[in-house]
Amino acid sequence: MAGIAGSCSTGLVFKTKESCSNKASLFQHNGLRAVEKKQLGSSGFKPNRFISTSASKCQRIKAMSAPTVSAPKREMDPKKRVVITGMGLVSVFGSDVDTFYDKLLEGESGITLIDRFDASTFSVRFAGQIRDFSSKGYIDGKNDRRLDDCWRYCLVAGRRALDDAKLGPEVLETMDRSKIGVLVGTGMGGLTAFSNGVESLILKGYKKISPFFIPYSITNMGSALLAIDTGLMGPNYSISTACATANYCFYAAANHIRRGEANIMVVGGTEAAVMPSGVGGFIACRALSQRNDEPHKASRPWDKDRDGFVMGEGSGVLVMESLEHAMERGANIIAEYLGGAITCDAHHMTDPRSDGLGVSSCISKALEDAGVSPEEVNYVNAHATSTLAGDLAEVNAIKKVFKDTSEMKMNGTKSMIGHGLGAAGGLEAIATIKAINTGWLHPTINQYNLEPEVTIDTVPNVKKKHEVNVAISNSFGFGGHNSVVAFAPFKP
Repeated sequence: MAGIAGSCSTGLVFKTKESCSNKASLFQHNGLRAVEKKQLGSSGFKPNRFISTSASKCQRIKAMSAPTVSAPKREMDPKKRVVITGMGLVSVFGSDVDTFYDKLLEGESGITLIDRFDASTFSVRFAGQIRDFSSKGYIDGKNDRRLDDCWRYCLVAGRRALDDAKLGPEVLETMDRSKIGVLVGTGMGGLTAFSNGVESLILKGYKKISPFFIPYSITNMGSALLAIDTGLMGPNYSISTACATANYCFYAAANHIRRGEANIMVVGGTEAAVMPSGVGGFIACRALSQRNDEPHKASRPWDKDRDGFVMGEGSGVLVMESLEHAMERGANIIAEYLGGAITCDAHHMTDPRSDGLGVSSCISKALEDAGVSPEEVNYVNAHATSTLAGDLAEVNAIKKVFKDTSEMKMNGTKSMIGHGLGAAGGLEAIATIKAINTGWLHPTINQYNLEPEVTIDTVPNVKKKHEVNVAISNSFGFGGHNSVVAFAPFKP
């Protein structure tokens, strides 16, 4: 989640209760912030379906931190323990998981000037743009030409995750596919398909709109297409909570397994918003870095000179499976999902709470769900978008939960690949699990002038050896959506 200020009036109107009057309070929002307050008689106010983006003084929300849970017991029932048996991705560093993590360990930046479209007139002309992507062997030629990149990335990442889990077509044919589900979310959906459809309507009329306009725009299509392609008939839908999407999906998928509704879930996030309306939209939000002369140095979490996030894209998918099922089929267990949590800031559409309460309570709830104490966590893959407000709000929340951070490491994957939006949590979950498996943490690059409040080791610029005990991965999204998931080495 980024703290931003827009430039155009949204004209949002809402009604509040006043302690001294029954009159309605009218706020005019300019760039997502209240700039004017007027009083209207109750007879002159018309109810409006829009909701406030910032609570008024007379509507303060009383929020309480979740109680600290001391060393709770982890789940021991093999039917309810959730393990990771496969990983697949599409990234700015290619579609191979090991290559992806090797590039991260090297501290290589994948941020370059945009050449997918003419961005020469844009105030931001760089992103973590994927190049030389190939779907060969996964999508046939006709569908490959029709599909929005969002769904192409999803299908390839999902199929590669299944292959990694040794769940190819021949194996799936022998399994109860009604107990295998798909939950791949996206923040933006098929944005290119949507933009092309609108352009056809405006320039050529409704009769020239493609019949694929709606199907390839809606956010549930990634999960649907992957299920159609593989015959998986279990729980299937999508979640869209902006940049928190993938973690929300992990949390929901694990609960399907714990409730016995699925043995296996293919789950993650996908996004392809590096295109004119995607880049232009975030420019309008004033959320992006404008370091056009040094794109590779633009994403710099926690650095004093950060000036916004850098757009990225791709897909990250995990195969989550009940321990019992994984053991029965002799699966290779990569790591264990311990638990997670989701909360809402209930504060503002784009700005984080300054007290970090929404995030800190989410971390505490995730640890409770995971059955671990704060002292057991020694690695945080941070959301760390490189925004002025968001970076420090996250650090303050982490310090609120973890009283002693002297042995903790915290890094920012987005410093190298940019912000994958709905796919970010999926890609970062894979980075987190690779850290567990390899014992190496990738650096946070572009750490030149660290904020003094950041007293946790951010693994600045060079990778570090670190044995991970328990890791958490944070993802937060516009709307105040917070999500935290916990992973650990698998121990029978």
